[in-house]
Amino acid sequence: MTAQLIETPFAEPLGGRLASPQQAGTRLYWLGQAGFVIEIGGRRIVIDPYLSHTLEAKYAQTPYSHKRVMPAPVSPDELGDVDLALCTHHHTDHMDPGTLAPLARRLPNLRFVVPAASAALARERAQVDDDRLILVDAGAKIEPLPNVELRALQAAHETIERDESGHRRFLGFSVASGRTSVFHSGDCVPYEGQVEELARAAPDLALLPVNGRSDPLRRAGFAGNFRIEEALALCVGAGVPSVIAHHYGMFAFNTVDPEVMDRTLTAAPIHALRARMQVVWTLRLD
Repeated sequence: MTAQLIETPFAEPLGGRLASPQQAGTRLYWLGQAGFVIEIGGRRIVIDPYLSHTLEAKYAQTPYSHKRVMPAPVSPDELGDVDLALCTHHHTDHMDPGTLAPLARRLPNLRFVVPAASAALARERAQVDDDRLILVDAGAKIEPLPNVELRALQAAHETIERDESGHRRFLGFSVASGRTSVFHSGDCVPYEGQVEELARAAPDLALLPVNGRSDPLRRAGFAGNFRIEEALALCVGAGVPSVIAHHYGMFAFNTVDPEVMDRTLTAAPIHALRARMQVVWTLRLD
């Protein structure tokens, strides 16, 4: 039995949809950059939400403006009842104090799954005590919510990095419940053994960043991600039937032309879409 990815536009504000209780099935909404809402197993999970202007202030006096090109589709308060928050790594557009701290204050029972290598930063940015952090490393398999399984895979942004204790600094997460699963790579480029690792996770859908990488940005200290062709090749090699390409359109200096994306994704040998606002994706079992 396979899961078919269905894309359905909607007109109402995203906050209005998220005000409704979670339902059965698997649905996803894009929050911009690498952020997604994943509703699975009757639970709502947010991953890498960047809903503030934190980076605009941080880089205000530099040549690389981080002024948002894309407005946030919701505020942290409009995410509704969130059951779990995931952060793939410590970069601010993935572990944002302007999003995590308000979310933590509003939902005092909310817990945060973060790389063990980023424990101190996660504690500071979410403004939570240790008992609200779930620390993981690549290879971990946990059940943070009833009937929801989470697997952590390593990620290379742009290399496999470890802290002084040997924990990976960058992770991807596979989220599964029942007969469907979704994989979010975090920020990542190809690395040796990646195809085999993803094939073992066997997701129905991969969420992959496709803003690429360039020498000028590397020299300025900005690590890159998959190129679109690399993301597609990974999914084809690992047998992943569907992919949503993301991590574009947020900052003018580091993005991809949507028309170029559409041409490449349309020609892909798998079901390949780019992330869009005002769209819900549903995984429907055939």
